[in-house]
Amino acid sequence: MTCLPSPDEVESWLRRLWPIMRSITGEGQRQTHDMLGELLPLSHWDIPTGTPILDWEVPREWVFRQAFVEDPSGRRILDARDHTLHLVNYSHPFSGTLALADLQPHLHSLPDRPHAIPYVTSYYAPRWGFCLPDALRATLPEGRYRVTVDTDLIDGVMRVSDCVLPGDEEGEVLFSSYTCHPSMANNELSGPLVLAFLHRALAALPRRRLTYRFVLGPENIGSIAYLSRHGEHLRRHLLAGYVLTNIGDRQPLSLKLPQRGGTLAERAARTAFRDGGIPHRVLDFDPRGADERNYCSPGYDFPVAALMRGYFQESPEYHTSDDNLDHVAADSLIGAVSACLDICRVLEANRTWRNTRPFGEPFYSRHDLAPTLSRPDSSADRQLLARRWLMNQADGRRDLIAIAERSGLGVMPLAEQAAILAGAGLLVPEDDHAAAQDRPG
Repeated sequence: MTCLPSPDEVESWLRRLWPIMRSITGEGQRQTHDMLGELLPLSHWDIPTGTPILDWEVPREWVFRQAFVEDPSGRRILDARDHTLHLVNYSHPFSGTLALADLQPHLHSLPDRPHAIPYVTSYYAPRWGFCLPDALRATLPEGRYRVTVDTDLIDGVMRVSDCVLPGDEEGEVLFSSYTCHPSMANNELSGPLVLAFLHRALAALPRRRLTYRFVLGPENIGSIAYLSRHGEHLRRHLLAGYVLTNIGDRQPLSLKLPQRGGTLAERAARTAFRDGGIPHRVLDFDPRGADERNYCSPGYDFPVAALMRGYFQESPEYHTSDDNLDHVAADSLIGAVSACLDICRVLEANRTWRNTRPFGEPFYSRHDLAPTLSRPDSSADRQLLARRWLMNQADGRRDLIAIAERSGLGVMPLAEQAAILAGAGLLVPEDDHAAAQDRPG
């Protein structure tokens, strides 16, 4: 599995997507999906305002034109065109002149991070506001300020997009991310870009055993909408899933576990990271975070983990203007794509086999499967060790990941030897076992 992006390509995409005013609805979100459509063939579901989606309802669409604040001298001190975080996302329209004391309740800053602009939203309550560095806020003089928030809330749509990459089998692997934050690099752009580059790499394979599903939408409400339409399909077909978020900073990878322990999503990721020597940490499930909380909600309880680097609020840059293009590294995004490919490689190779000669060890030499000269440094001996583990453990219940975990061998070498044993008639996939019973011994 190759087709990894180059650092220049990653950085070019980060710069292209960075300045867009995104939200949970609106032109900025649609523009982002259209641009990402250059990397993967997305199908768009534009859901009308007012549509019920589980316990939610699609909100009115937010239209942004401009927003700024001018100080008493007429100098424009805040302008959402300069940085999209300056405007409280989903601000209702306002135009007027206010004394500083009346403006202050509409301003948001972080005293403990005085040079950063915070990210503030108000999706479901009518308000307007501006965000600014606390250091700037402390210098605001008394007087009257001119405020313009040129926005609208209209009956429009909310966009959720997906792409399905078919395989030979109906079992599916889900990769999901979100496209609703304005100018933040790690918490917004890293996940969708890793997802898009991953699709490109998987699409380049001449053949895939499994089917891969890629989903993009606004965080939280987007996955709720998607589950309202595709939840029952996923219940029948989903084998493993991963939410990609905050995956572009310089920290090691983090695997946040699904709600349910021991899922294929968890086991495949742990195995891929172990076999590939990928530094990582494992985090237990909790209901905070991103869309994994919806995929893992009690009514679905899907095997969906989250892949990230820094964990949300653990990073001081989280949800501030310090989550900028300098906060992420192209190599981190490329490494994340590679790690996801390693997980897919494990999932593709993982099967449950059954030994057709379960009574005692088979006579490997008769099948030309044992070396005629045994040396401790022989690769043939290592191959024979893998064959012995397979023939001992392949009882129709243990999959290759389970055998790899117990033996300490890698999944890929085991898969290679399983194919050889299957060619000799000593292993069959569990689904083919019944037919194998009729074959002569």
